[in-house]
Amino acid sequence: MSDRLVLLGTKGGPAIRPGGPWPTSTLLELGGRTIVVDCGLGVTRGLTDAGVALKALDLIFVTHLHSDHVLELGPLIHTAWTAGLATPVKVFGPAGLNQYWRGFLQALEFDIETRIDDEGRPDLRAMVEIVEFDEGDVTLEGDVRVTALRVDHPPVTDCFALRFDCEGKSVVFSADTAFFPPLAEFARGVDILLHEAMLEEGVERLVARTGNGARLRQHLMASHSLAGEAGEIGARARVGRLVLNHLIPADDAEISEAHWIEAVRKTWAGPLTIGHDGHVVALGGDHIGIREDRDETGNAEERLA
Repeated sequence: MSDRLVLLGTKGGPAIRPGGPWPTSTLLELGGRTIVVDCGLGVTRGLTDAGVALKALDLIFVTHLHSDHVLELGPLIHTAWTAGLATPVKVFGPAGLNQYWRGFLQALEFDIETRIDDEGRPDLRAMVEIVEFDEGDVTLEGDVRVTALRVDHPPVTDCFALRFDCEGKSVVFSADTAFFPPLAEFARGVDILLHEAMLEEGVERLVARTGNGARLRQHLMASHSLAGEAGEIGARARVGRLVLNHLIPADDAEISEAHWIEAVRKTWAGPLTIGHDGHVVALGGDHIGIREDRDETGNAEERLA
């Protein structure tokens, strides 16, 4: 299995619209491990479209408990279980994740017990290990080391950037965050920095069509990073490639990829990917996939057909 990063959902926020992208979720295949980072709506379909057998579900990480990052965690695991999952799954996330999981099991108690009795399935409740983490070392899974950095995403205090290191390869997920200079040191020299991004002109149109527009704008500007700020973190960290994800807005017909590129090029001159659902970025070696596209720098990338 080649090491790769697959952007399953690239939209910031929980709402979905016809023909638009899905909320945040990402697949990281690294060091022989199948790793899901965040479980927004659509993650289960995204994984299957990426060619992942759900019964091979392995490690899951949740950066924080906003719904566009955790809504489909329970349904993903349950669907994998109905698809033949018979091996343990470890789920890592901030304080409160245990409460989410207990609530999900309670809501699905009838279905789980029925399928155990009627279909002979193993007890799902005994197969999932929930690990709540804080800043610092999170876990070592085989050759994959995971560390966390608390970022600035008010009013959520337990929101964590995640760094994955394995045999000389490295990826950092910014999670949701305002411009946060310590993230540059945390991501120092990584191969890929996956960083959230906003376009200010798109934010103005977004809040104009939203009933709670003024309050929403206040939250967005206090809790998220503009594209140029994401570029500045990438430049300070000297990362190999900057990938913009959790885009706000991600479904504005007046905003093209060129707008994102123009905004981030003010601060970042290196290899750049503007995230789209289905993008595949290889970690070393050749790109392999269903269809090969060119990114803004002319480098080959995959995109799932």
